[in-house]
Amino acid sequence: MGGLATTLMGSILATRPGTARAQPDGELDVPYVTTPQNVVDAMLELAEVGPNDRLLDLGSGDGRIVITAARRFGTVGLGIEIDPTLVELSRRNASRQGVAQQARFIVADLLTADLSRFNVITMYLLPDVNLLLRSKLRSLPAGTRIVSHDWDMGNWLPERTVEVVAPDKRVGLHKVSRLMRWTV
Repeated sequence: MGGLATTLMGSILATRPGTARAQPDGELDVPYVTTPQNVVDAMLELAEVGPNDRLLDLGSGDGRIVITAARRFGTVGLGIEIDPTLVELSRRNASRQGVAQQARFIVADLLTADLSRFNVITMYLLPDVNLLLRSKLRSLPAGTRIVSHDWDMGNWLPERTVEVVAPDKRVGLHKVSRLMRWTV
């Protein structure tokens, strides 16, 4: 499995290694907000992740989605994150969990990355970033599954929406997460 993870990582790195998407004021497009573990589990279940999937988490934060998919399902995954400190944290977390060969993490710009080698995409971004990615996601191969935490894709309606009670959620007025799934 390490070979597939290395190949997938290489295809992403070929796009523009080490780039970070920043606003003119220096702020990052998407702030890091931890996804509660029960929401991670629900996202992976909604995506119907399995051992033959290739998962990409856009804005992977501390790596918990990719790591959980590797641990629970044997899924090879890659996390793209613009913050090098979070990428290092994710790598350490994957190593501690014994899945460093299956769960890889890179510093890259998710807007310019090649998504085409993955059949499951997860994300917890912001509405404007989702909309920037929408046409790219819609052009992925048929059958690609996309799961977004809390934010939709405008007029591209999800095929399924699930609400998950999230008592550990750090943002929002309600301790509920809305998960949406699309299949290309």
